[in-house]
Amino acid sequence: MHYRIFGTPMPAVTLTLDRGEEIYTQSGGMIWMSEGFSMETNMKGGLLGGIGRMFAGESLFLATYAAQHDNAEITMASSFPGEIRMLEIGSGKEYIAQKNAFLCATKNVSVSAYVTGVKAGFFGGEGFILQKYSGQGLAFLELDGTIVERELAPGEVIKVNTGNVAAFETSVEYSSEMVKGFANILFGGEGLFLTTLKGPGKVWLQTMSAAGLAQRIIPYIPTGGSSN
Repeated sequence: MHYRIFGTPMPAVTLTLDRGEEIYTQSGGMIWMSEGFSMETNMKGGLLGGIGRMFAGESLFLATYAAQHDNAEITMASSFPGEIRMLEIGSGKEYIAQKNAFLCATKNVSVSAYVTGVKAGFFGGEGFILQKYSGQGLAFLELDGTIVERELAPGEVIKVNTGNVAAFETSVEYSSEMVKGFANILFGGEGLFLTTLKGPGKVWLQTMSAAGLAQRIIPYIPTGGSSN
C-alpha cells in the first residue's frame, strides 16, 4: 500500500492498494475511487464496538473497501481545516486521539473508545471518551489547525490549553490541573484547568480545535429575529 497526503487547508489522502488489500472508513468518508473496489458496510467489532465508536465521535457503521486488482486508488478527505497524519501501529505502539479524529485505517487496526479518569474527563477539555488505536497497521487521523509533534522525555511535562491535545502515545500520562493564582483564573483567559501530558512518549498538539473555532464564530451568527 502507498499513500499520498495533499491539500491545504482541507487535506485529503489518496491510497493506492494492491489486490486483496483493504481500507475502512466511517460511512461517507470516501470522496472518489477508481474501478476495482468492493464495498462492505458493517459494524466492525460488533454492536458493542459500534456503540463505543459512537461515544468516541464516530459513526455506528463503517465502510470497508477491498481492492480487486493492483494499483486501485481511493481518496478520503478531511471534514475540517487542518492536517492529516498517519500513525504506524504495532510493535507495542498504541495511541489515544481526540474525538472525531478517525479518517481511515487498514483492516487490522482497531479503533475503540478510551475512557479517561474523572478529573481529566471533567476538566481536561476532551471529555470522558477519547479514541484508542491498537492492533497492527496504518491509521490516518484528521486533526485541527496546524499540528506540532513533540517527543517527551521520561518525566518531562508539557501543559496544554484545553482542546489543543490532538493525540498521544499510550505511554504518555494524561491528566489535568487547576490554574494557580486568583488573578490568573479571573483574568488570564485560559480557563480554570490545563491539560497535563507527562512523558515518555510522542504527542501531537493542534493550534486550533473545532470547538474553539465554533465559540469564536457563534457571536457573529445572526439571530432569528427580524427588524422592520
